[in-house]
Formats: sequence, structure tokens, C-alpha cells
Amino acid sequence: MPLVTYIDHEGAVFDVQVETGRSVMQGATENLIEGIVAECGGCCSCATCHCYVDEAWLGKLEEPSDVEKDMLECAVDPKPNSRLSCQITVTDELDGLVVRLPESQF
Repeated sequence: MPLVTYIDHEGAVFDVQVETGRSVMQGATENLIEGIVAECGGCCSCATCHCYVDEAWLGKLEEPSDVEKDMLECAVDPKPNSRLSCQITVTDELDGLVVRLPESQF
């Protein structure tokens, strides 16, 4: 299973193996990582699973959909590397993915 590293706003690091086909959001919620609230359960209808993808990984992800881009406008403190973790599907190619969690979701 691919390894995803979640780093919270205080710098705590959580390395989690996430099953291929699951979302980065599911990896966090299933492992009780704080900072991914996921109020809509992964339906891309809120921005409570907002995360910052490490720049080294941005080119390996699919482009965000128009719906995701619209929802990111609702996120607190969006940045160019902002994504909704419910929209990132874990693949073998994402082994080692690093995401940072915003302070606003704690």
C-alpha cells in the first residue's frame, strides 16, 4: 500500500499506508488524523478536507475539476498547492505523497 505523509499545522508527522483506490481524505479519517474534517464525506460539496500538497507532488496529480476549484474558493487560506483531499485518489505512483493540513481545520 502506498505511504501518505500528513503533516499538521504544528509540524506533527503522520505516516499512513493508504489502500490504492481510497482518497487521501479517507486515509486521514480512517486513521483518526485530526485536521481533515470531511463534513460532506467526500462528495466535493464542502472544503473541510482542504490540504496543501507538497510542491514536489503537484505534477503527479490529476488537475482539479472545475467543481473542486469552485469549492477551494470556500477554503480558508487557499494557496496555489491547495487541493481537496477527497478528490485525490491514492495510486501506487503516489507512494510517498506529502500533504500539509491547514490550521483552520483544527
